[in-house]
Amino acid sequence: MTDVRTRFAPSPTGYMHIGGLRTALYGYLLARKHGGQFILRIEDTDQERYVEGAVEVIHRTLQAAGLNYDEGPDIGGSCGPYVQSQRKPIYRQYAEKLVDLGGAYHCFCSEQRLDDLRKTAEARKETFKYDGQCRGIAKDEARRRIADGQPHVIRQRIPEGGQTSYDDIVYGTIRIDNAQLDDNVLLKTDGLPTYNFANVIDDHLMNISHVIRGNEYLSSAPKFCLLYRSFGWPEPVYVHLSLIVRPDGKKLSKRLGDPTFEELLAKGFLTEAIVNYIALLGWNPKDTREIFSLPEMVEAFSVEGLSKSAALFDIEKLKWMNGEYLRKMPAGRFSEMARPYLTQAIKRPDIDLAKVAALVQQRTVVLNDIPGRVDFIDSLPEYDKGLFVNKKAKTDLVNSLEFLKLCREELEKMGTWEHGEIQQALFAVIEAKGIKANTFLTPLRIALSGREFTPGGATELAEILGKEETLKRIADGMEKLNA
Repeated sequence: MTDVRTRFAPSPTGYMHIGGLRTALYGYLLARKHGGQFILRIEDTDQERYVEGAVEVIHRTLQAAGLNYDEGPDIGGSCGPYVQSQRKPIYRQYAEKLVDLGGAYHCFCSEQRLDDLRKTAEARKETFKYDGQCRGIAKDEARRRIADGQPHVIRQRIPEGGQTSYDDIVYGTIRIDNAQLDDNVLLKTDGLPTYNFANVIDDHLMNISHVIRGNEYLSSAPKFCLLYRSFGWPEPVYVHLSLIVRPDGKKLSKRLGDPTFEELLAKGFLTEAIVNYIALLGWNPKDTREIFSLPEMVEAFSVEGLSKSAALFDIEKLKWMNGEYLRKMPAGRFSEMARPYLTQAIKRPDIDLAKVAALVQQRTVVLNDIPGRVDFIDSLPEYDKGLFVNKKAKTDLVNSLEFLKLCREELEKMGTWEHGEIQQALFAVIEAKGIKANTFLTPLRIALSGREFTPGGATELAEILGKEETLKRIADGMEKLNA
């Protein structure tokens, strides 16, 4: 492919949903794959849905995801402005041109008349369609009425018979009977364009080669095609993406409580894991790989790998992928990322947080898990002595008490308190007594944590807690077992 230009054109409605980010990602990957350009355009003509601060969310999300665009509102470019509300005169110019070409007409119907038509359609249980009353008004008559100040809109003139067809990369040839299409409004009374019209004008003027969007536009795309054909413009390549669905089969939706990109970040997911997972929601790389860096995605991406089948958003699969990223992360970076979560639970200034991070790294799935895994370090939680009974470790209340006594006797002798020496001292006892290491150390781990499962073994926990706290917790455990 040559001269590939893709765009991401979100509406500033307050958040970045997963489907939107996937659309942006695929546009970015296609452009980068073919050495083209990726453009950001803000589609804000629907002022009723505009949310203050939403544009900043869009910029923040794309930056965090590494989807750097070549042209956009904040960096400019040769096809600007890149905010639709700033392009109002352009739309008026092209709407009037379309009227001259016969692809549109002026409509003077009042809101009252249109409401009556809608009510009549509802009463008949029919889909509302404009009845074309103004289609026959001569252009000169229409412009005279406009000069007299009569409110009006500009409507698309849909052919009255036949079909409109187009080819889509994912779904193949799509045909729609023109009778199903409405003479929809292109330019509203306030001079602002509707989505369909602004989208086509901007895509043409910005030389967009591939239009990537959700499959909810499959049935309305013929209207876009008719606009291109009325103007005599070449049409872009259409790439409609499959739905992303919940486990219950419903479309992924913020309204149903499904997370946005920023909410996933707040839950402790990594940006690179989220982007990696989203890439695979509807795209098959044609090999067995599941973990991709962004450059690797660029290299592997192909629109031929896109599927028309609905893609399941599985939070458990995302957790698995996030855990893979965390485990493979350099220890220093993980420690830095984990620190804010560690300090939520650990207030003791004497605790080496880097050592705690090293313990939890291989056992962490999402960063938000960390506080709950380490909160026993600051203070020993209340726990039942039944935890000392462990069939797998072959411990019971009697031998647990015995093993804690042996641990205390050995650890009290120690001067230097380092993991290697703690381990060496306790393993000497294990060898001398002929006890299995897991059997001997499980009671110590329980006494130090008050937990059945811990992010590290007994000797690692002892080192982190320090000698004084370790001996205190052993004494507490022995008292509990003696009770």
